Amino acid sequence: MSLVFAAITPHPPLLIPAIGKDAIKKIDHTRQAFLKLEEDIYTAHPDVIIIISPHGQHFPDAFAINMAPKYESDLKEFGDLATKISFNGDITLPYNIRSACNIDHTCETVIISEPKLDHGIVVPLLYLTKHLPDTKILPVSFSEFDEKTHLEFGTLLKEQIMKSNKRIAVIASADLSHALSNDAPAGFNKNGEIFDKKIQEALASHNTAGLLSLDKELVNGASECGFRPILILMGILRDVNYRYESYAYEAPFGVGYLTANFII
Repeated sequence: MSLVFAAITPHPPLLIPAIGKDAIKKIDHTRQAFLKLEEDIYTAHPDVIIIISPHGQHFPDAFAINMAPKYESDLKEFGDLATKISFNGDITLPYNIRSACNIDHTCETVIISEPKLDHGIVVPLLYLTKHLPDTKILPVSFSEFDEKTHLEFGTLLKEQIMKSNKRIAVIASADLSHALSNDAPAGFNKNGEIFDKKIQEALASHNTAGLLSLDKELVNGASECGFRPILILMGILRDVNYRYESYAYEAPFGVGYLTANFII
């Protein structure tokens, strides 16, 4: 069965109606892109969605694999107590990934059990699983290892995905620069626009080496939260035949929102 779907999504809480209200209109390109991506993932009909979020619990020296029997959304920090989604967890895949890492020794992993889902997971899945109520999920978090190690971790994930008898989707939940305007969360930094442009160019040209060679000052100046989730995804897509299609990119609030499908 193996890999059937791969995508990059942003995760603005404003996309959730109870939070965004009228502000959703300002990110309608992203909303429309999510609706299109929802059709794509429904067609792929995955058994399991691996979702890589930059806002889950993470460790400096290990990749976190969140294995829980059930998960539920938690948006209290945004004042939203009404929006509720829940999922069942996959049990087999986390153990296989952990065992492979123990044998491989190129990356360290830790299994955690956190049933509360952060907004980096809730926002994409609220839109993308509307017609997939029985799909299980596996949340994964990055580490503070270098860029190459994130790519290698993704490659290890791919090996376990390809060995699985399940249909598996992967989503990198990844906002780009948070420094694209004066009123952006990180304020304005000229590196923000350059970073977002280089990321999109590298993805469109299948240039993973270009991602690894990005200047650290450029990345730091962009104040991003999606670079490492994207690197893990690119490791998963290594040697996979896909067609990259960008569905939307916009930044009305000074944060780069990219929605893209890697059509397999």
